[in-house]
Amino acid sequence: MGLGAFLSGSGAHGGSWRHPQADADASLNFQRYRHYAQTLERGCFDALFLNDNVAVGDLDPRVLARSSYSLRWDPLTLLPALAVVTRHIGLIATASTSYNEPYNLARKFASLDHLSEGRAGWNLVTGLVGGENFNHPEPLSHAERYARAEEFFSVASGLWDSWADDAFPRDKASGQWLRPERMHLLQHRGRHFQVQGPLNAPRPLQGWPVIAQAGSSGPGCELAARCAELVFTAQTDLQQAKAFYRELKERLPAYGRHAGQLKIFPGIAPTVGRTLNEAEEKYQQLQELQNPQAQLKALSYLLDLGIDLSHLPLHAQVPLLDDAAPTERHKSRRHLVQELIRRERPSLAQLLRSLSASGHKVLVGTPGQIVDELATWYQEYAADGFNVLFTHLPGAIDDFVQLLTPELQRRGLFRQRYTGHSLREHLGLARVENRFFSHRGNG
Repeated sequence: MGLGAFLSGSGAHGGSWRHPQADADASLNFQRYRHYAQTLERGCFDALFLNDNVAVGDLDPRVLARSSYSLRWDPLTLLPALAVVTRHIGLIATASTSYNEPYNLARKFASLDHLSEGRAGWNLVTGLVGGENFNHPEPLSHAERYARAEEFFSVASGLWDSWADDAFPRDKASGQWLRPERMHLLQHRGRHFQVQGPLNAPRPLQGWPVIAQAGSSGPGCELAARCAELVFTAQTDLQQAKAFYRELKERLPAYGRHAGQLKIFPGIAPTVGRTLNEAEEKYQQLQELQNPQAQLKALSYLLDLGIDLSHLPLHAQVPLLDDAAPTERHKSRRHLVQELIRRERPSLAQLLRSLSASGHKVLVGTPGQIVDELATWYQEYAADGFNVLFTHLPGAIDDFVQLLTPELQRRGLFRQRYTGHSLREHLGLARVENRFFSHRGNG
């Protein structure tokens, strides 16, 4: 199975930055990121993944005062620095198709792929939050964001194919630096973009960076089937995860693709201890560090629920929310939460426990217990691997690498060492052929 590492703030848990083993300044300290990346590399992770937003988010003072996620560095500035201090781990940056231009982004990812010697990945998001900072005071509709994303990807990937691999002889004797006939002008004229090309950067070493995507709505799954090679998804129930896995892979033939060209990594948030009691104590310590009202306020904002859950007592049963107005915000995540509420009818306190990792699967137990669960999901075709949301940094990374990685390796579920160099090799994905130059002509 594969493993990705989700890095955000001081950790994925709402109380993470207050934990004694957490770095409260993690989002803004390069030395800490270097430590995380190198520890993950010792643990043989396929990739580390930096999420991103282009806005602070919820400006409610009660949320802002207690959240460590308000400030963060640009992933495409941070990852080139991490490329210098690592050798194997893949480097995946989140970047929005709503608030970027294809040419600039294609150039940055091509550069990252060369600087990292073939380890770059792009987590393609449509980016709802942040329009007010980009001349869009009203958010783009869900349909408009996905239409723009499809065209954006088509342009960016076309730009990566601007040059054949043999386009640059750099022959000092003849004086020929490049072969113009091995250049392709894109000349794209579309609804959202007009881009001539070519890209003024060489083709990525992997052909294209690995394309990751996280949408689970209908349009999100269709976009993933068309262009994604790695899908991050929030799934908490095995049967629902198996259905998502099967249905998404069944969409691939319509785009001339097969199941092996798309890897599905559900998110997990493990808390591991040498005994179950130790793991439960660790998790309870985290729960006590978060502010329930601030977390409920943030959840109400994130999912656009139409009611403020923070006004309700923690022992109260969560309303069903079936009559919540339609939203353009995080549709698939909202649906997941509504299904969880309908299935479990939890109190607000129980809901906070279930959603302590933003709707991803929470696992609390010994190495054997947690690996049993991961093995079941992997062997029953609910996952090709997992995207690990660490509850607090660096403590949870250290726990995973010291306790869970050895158990995965002992059972033959995970690599003992890196055998490839590029991110594509780690994931079992082929280098992307240049669409404009044949394999024979491409050298």
